[in-house]
Amino acid sequence: MAKKSKITRGSGNVFADLGLDLPEEHLVKARLVILIAKMIEAEGLTQAQAATKIGLRQPDVSKLLRGKFEGFSLERLLNFVRAFGSDVEIKVKPSRSKQEGRILVSA
Repeated sequence: MAKKSKITRGSGNVFADLGLDLPEEHLVKARLVILIAKMIEAEGLTQAQAATKIGLRQPDVSKLLRGKFEGFSLERLLNFVRAFGSDVEIKVKPSRSKQEGRILVSA
């Protein structure tokens, strides 16, 4: 007889679901790292070349691309995006709900 599994719907933020502190910040950083990885791939760069472009060492780029971004500030990640020739625009607007506002990353 098959055992029934319990399914819990996620919140849309895995970091919140895991109970981490500052889950919104973790999610924004993760999305920026994904964007940076796409930029590196689009330019056909090696990790060493990407490291030179953004001012890191290659092992640090490797850590970043493997999702180990806890040592990087949001500001620093935004500067990496800028180093790839993209503008960063921060837009503040009223939230649609009465709850705390969200932070979104789009490219």
